[in-house]
Amino acid sequence: MSMSVIIGSRGSALALAQSQIVARLLRLQRPTLDVRLRVFTTKGDRVLDKPLPSVGGKGLFTEELEAALRSGEIDLAVHSMKDLPTDGTPGLTIGAVPRRATPNDLFISRHRLPLAQLPPQPRIGTSSVRRAVQLLTIRPDAQVLPLRGNVNTRLRKALDPAGPYDGIVLAQAGLERLGFWPNGSGNESLPPGTGQPLPLSQMLPAPAQGALAVQCRADDEAILQLLALIDHRPTRLAVTAERCFLAAMGGGCSLPIAAYATISDTGNRITIDTLLGDEQGNHSIRLYDSVPLTDPCAIGRSLADRTRCLGEEQIKEAPTV
Repeated sequence: MSMSVIIGSRGSALALAQSQIVARLLRLQRPTLDVRLRVFTTKGDRVLDKPLPSVGGKGLFTEELEAALRSGEIDLAVHSMKDLPTDGTPGLTIGAVPRRATPNDLFISRHRLPLAQLPPQPRIGTSSVRRAVQLLTIRPDAQVLPLRGNVNTRLRKALDPAGPYDGIVLAQAGLERLGFWPNGSGNESLPPGTGQPLPLSQMLPAPAQGALAVQCRADDEAILQLLALIDHRPTRLAVTAERCFLAAMGGGCSLPIAAYATISDTGNRITIDTLLGDEQGNHSIRLYDSVPLTDPCAIGRSLADRTRCLGEEQIKEAPTV
């Protein structure tokens, strides 16, 4: 007798694409599996005229799906892991973290120029304080403007010759999953030359960017066994370190926090690169460490402790007015 699984998903094109990725991975492991999608609208989908921190930050794209999980309406939910609150939800767990996609951000400009070569005082669209702080490091003369909406809406605004933006920044993983990137891979691919990947040295990603989280009920043994088949241990370990750094810093959408970790090919070392900025873009603390892989969460917390100590030293050394 074949097993039936209901996946809860937001209704955006990207959320549906991500849910279909998980459905395909599950069917590869269990060809007879009956997988169905159920679509939900979250608060983050309904409120599009305000920056995320002012609406409520983390949880905006997950609360309705988590409620459906707890009630038994669905068996699992697929999230962009960077949208999941770090404190978890009682009764629920992350049953699988599939292999991570590209973690980088992508700069998109109708001028077909890299960010550094845009004319003076470029207008750059993003509602991410993390991106804003790093953008101002690359281009201190930039004017950062708010940007909301689904991927298609953001791209239209970015490429509109009469639009307000000289460029925008989006996660490369989302564009890859929708077929917009690399150029020519999708029906609505980006015009040639409009996309420029931002190196990690310039734009460190949000913790867990590019990773998916498959959430389920913590006591559902059948689903947990199924999801274990698509779990990618190196990705899970890396994003655990990143999210523990974020949690230890007390961060959410309102703080400029970035982190990216990788696991060595031998599986016995972890490398993690982190950043904390201030909301004015005046200071940032960036730390890098490569250590034996023991407890990834402890490693993330340790970097957070060091970041706080450096921040306190900067405050003490700052000139008084």
